[in-house]
Amino acid sequence: MAAPEQLCAGQLVQPGPDGRVLGHLPYIQTVATDLVPAPPGFALGQPCLVHRDAAPDLARLLHAAAGVPGVAGQLRAISCYRTIVRQRGVFCSQIGPGKRCADAAERARSVGPPGFSEHATGYAIDFGIRPSRGCADVDSCIATTVAGKWLLANAPGFGFELSFPSGNAQNVTWEPWHWRWVGNAITAQGASRARAVFAVARYSFPARPAITDATDRWRVAMRGAPVGRPLWPAQRPAVAKVNWVPATVPKPPAMLVAR
Repeated sequence: MAAPEQLCAGQLVQPGPDGRVLGHLPYIQTVATDLVPAPPGFALGQPCLVHRDAAPDLARLLHAAAGVPGVAGQLRAISCYRTIVRQRGVFCSQIGPGKRCADAAERARSVGPPGFSEHATGYAIDFGIRPSRGCADVDSCIATTVAGKWLLANAPGFGFELSFPSGNAQNVTWEPWHWRWVGNAITAQGASRARAVFAVARYSFPARPAITDATDRWRVAMRGAPVGRPLWPAQRPAVAKVNWVPATVPKPPAMLVAR
């Protein structure tokens, strides 16, 4: 059995048998040399650093959004890469008397515990809308805005998938603002590395909208195996019995329209 995790003062939590803590999977903090600044003007507040593999697709996404009426200039970064130390501050600062959450379990419904956040990888981005027009940051109302709807419809074409869809099995709140980059095809630069980082999450707790190309079909077909124990290619005896359907991830068109 894994040792208990001291998340915050007075908040000692025992990891589950699959390594999760309060629903969240563990993630290693990426090295500083893998981080680059996001495009100018994207960040709100603190600087936005992203993994260098995700940066080109993020730039393409923002360029495409800039050509769509009602969306142009509105997509901004609430949060990008966060160190584990920074994550601890974000997570623990709102726990206790007079704060938003009574304990770590309640806080984990909407924020990953330190050491268990996708933000530490550099691949995750929390999007916001400016002007907000009555929709607060990190609120599900982003899905009702023109820019938010465009993001839901088009982000997968740029390699991003929604980590925490409605009703997800991790028991995390629906987060239509939180996207992780995995590349829109396994052949994309750095996609295999990103997909390795999120292998367990993508297998056991699929994103929606998600990116699923031909190389991912075995994972979808075999979903339902024990949590945290993905079957790697060498362990796929049932593949021959699966009727495969070729998956195509369309390339983003020159001009995308808000839906």
